[in-house]
Amino acid sequence: MTRGSLTVTTAPVPTPGPGEVLVKVLAAGICGSDLHCLTHGEQMLASAKEAAGVDLFDMDDPVVMGHEFCAEIVQHGPQTQGTLPIGTRVACFPFLLREQVVTIGFGGPDTPGAFAEYMLLTEALLIPVPDHLPDEIVALAEPLAVALHAVNRGRLGVHDVPLVIGCGPIGLAVIAILKMRGLGPIVASDFSPSRRALAKELGADVVVDPRETSPYESWRELAAPSDPAQIGRQTLMFPEQLRPSAIFECVGIPGVIQQVLTNAAACSKIIVAGLCMQPDSFMPSMAVMKEMDLMFSMAYTPEEFAEAFGHLSSGELKVGPLITSRIGLRDLPGAFDRLANPDQDAKIIVFPSMR
Repeated sequence: MTRGSLTVTTAPVPTPGPGEVLVKVLAAGICGSDLHCLTHGEQMLASAKEAAGVDLFDMDDPVVMGHEFCAEIVQHGPQTQGTLPIGTRVACFPFLLREQVVTIGFGGPDTPGAFAEYMLLTEALLIPVPDHLPDEIVALAEPLAVALHAVNRGRLGVHDVPLVIGCGPIGLAVIAILKMRGLGPIVASDFSPSRRALAKELGADVVVDPRETSPYESWRELAAPSDPAQIGRQTLMFPEQLRPSAIFECVGIPGVIQQVLTNAAACSKIIVAGLCMQPDSFMPSMAVMKEMDLMFSMAYTPEEFAEAFGHLSSGELKVGPLITSRIGLRDLPGAFDRLANPDQDAKIIVFPSMR
């Protein structure tokens, strides 16, 4: 990618530095942040610079995207231990631990992301993949780690009733994590019929089309307590007796946060996992009067990545339905176009060896 233009080209195989391995990419997922990188690159750069003081990439330099992957070791670089032999399939926390850390998927041809045939990884971060786990399922560890982090941020209790607004890949992954942890009943909302069907398949108990049914009213029906011990926090202004509410905003477009503040029950926890790349606004007075807890969630820790991978490996997380298409590298530009239509795909997996 260069300045919002996506092309497939040829580049030299990268050379591993100290403590690094060269790997062959077996499978890679297309992430929503890859779409943002392509269509809102300047906004992403400005946000990262202002928030963290980092330059993710240069708009004028080529970027090889892709940070959700399964790969195979083909060469050990200098000063490596060689603990995992050549031919070992691996997952990995997507960072190169150099003096200046490289965020995989935002580097150039020298440090490419997973939309390449070969890439570099830090040996110390590698996780071996068991034989029974397919390459494409391994590539889901990263988005599941994002969802796991969002659920962890919400600190749900056993009586919380979660509501997921937006059933794109992250919303669907949040549903899968909630279901695995036995939290619920889970209410999910999306305009897309295909994504509503996936939400149901991945564990949502009630799925609604917001054009026809208010997800907040559906939530209230399920949040009626059967035991006084289940009643969540109340205020004098809002004494409604309901189970606690945890709302996951997984849409990321302007106006959604205000919609949640307006319609959600008082004292709700709102976890914003949708990455909105445009200016947005909401009424703080609404959140203050209803004593909302508003929190934002970004990425995950190395420990959460390993935990998500462990749940996949053990079979606790069954998320195969997330994958809706499989393509080769030369099909990438068309796949990015397809992902703009929520009824066509949820998660597209790229197989660089596919011709």
